[in-house]
Amino acid sequence: MTSIFDDIRNAFRLRNALNQLILINVIVFVVLLLLRVILRISTHSDDVFETILDYIAMPANPSVLLTRPWTIFTYFFTHREFFHIIFNMLNLYWFGMIIREYLGDKKLVSLYLLGGLAGGIFFVLFYNLIPYYQTRAIFATMIGASASVLAVTVAAATLLPNYTFNLLFIGPVKIKFIAAFFVLLSISGAIGDNAGGNLAHLGGALIGFIFIKQLQRGKDLGRPIHAVGDFFQNLFKPRVPMKVTYKNQSRTTSVFSSSPGGEPSQTEIDIILDKISRSGYESLSKDEKQKLFRASQKKD
Repeated sequence: MTSIFDDIRNAFRLRNALNQLILINVIVFVVLLLLRVILRISTHSDDVFETILDYIAMPANPSVLLTRPWTIFTYFFTHREFFHIIFNMLNLYWFGMIIREYLGDKKLVSLYLLGGLAGGIFFVLFYNLIPYYQTRAIFATMIGASASVLAVTVAAATLLPNYTFNLLFIGPVKIKFIAAFFVLLSISGAIGDNAGGNLAHLGGALIGFIFIKQLQRGKDLGRPIHAVGDFFQNLFKPRVPMKVTYKNQSRTTSVFSSSPGGEPSQTEIDIILDKISRSGYESLSKDEKQKLFRASQKKD
């Protein structure tokens, strides 16, 4: 048991955003599962558990949502069924690896959170503005990370549409077709028993597409999320006493190089832009993409 807690601590200490998102979902699922079993044994009923779940599931009724504003965040870390969380976490792992490799941890977290928020907004708007859904809005609630996961999936397919997965029994398939299949599946389910969940999926898919398109234009939609995250990180970070030293040394700067993690030079950016015009965005290396994004963030 000690080794399990050590593994959890190490996962957060290593700052792998993909592993952390998956781990948070799994921890919430396990806690709810144990809680349900304990309450069922002790009360011989699921009523208490259902009441608890209502306070972390997102309601479609705006008047109820106003009394539980936190649910617009808690719902997309919450799962009740085993196959629901397995399916979502597998997709998050496969497509999240692409986002993390090419765009980094912060972009992955931004996509996950924005996808969940967009899914929640779609859920509330459709259930309260479209007559077909309005009769269900009073009691409808939603849980699950599907909107967030589909945001990551569509974002990966938008960034690298010809990236290929080898699917069991099928073989190599480009991820743009996999993402399109999930979107069509959600559209077809918008009139089924899980209509609210499928509407949320579409909100996540839309934000995933918009996020990458805006990022390629130099605008990071996740910047407000980064700012909030940095604020809380700096708030709890221990302060190190400042030590001032003075050195006299000559500095040589080359317009053709940039320090690791620093701002790329204008010459580098021009070379990268020329490469995009000749061969397209997908021809860039991971390092070139990161330099382009750093430069675009500086301009904002």
